[in-house]
Amino acid sequence: MTARITTAAYWLAGAVAIGLAATLVFWWSPVGAAESAGAATPLPADAIPWGFLAAALATGLSSFGAGIAVASVGSAAIGAMAEKPELLGRALIMVGLAEGIAIYGLIISILILNRIL
Repeated sequence: MTARITTAAYWLAGAVAIGLAATLVFWWSPVGAAESAGAATPLPADAIPWGFLAAALATGLSSFGAGIAVASVGSAAIGAMAEKPELLGRALIMVGLAEGIAIYGLIISILILNRIL
């Protein structure tokens, strides 16, 4: 069961990283920069609900993935600190890295909401 949770956390973290990279590539592409140099064009009314859905999915799925990652890393960190108390600093760093997944999703959703509002 633990191997399945760990594998799912890796897949979710990879999906969030790929989504972040794709968003950054499309957001700051030269074509997009040339279009944004002029007047900002409003989004069609049909695109706004999809933007809210995309922001909600970015935040929700990244938080779900971060929860799985923190659960597996945190339990392993507690087990390691039970044997070697000097591993506290390394354990906190690993839990913080796992929590960063949720922050990436939050940043993406803020960028999406900034565009549609």
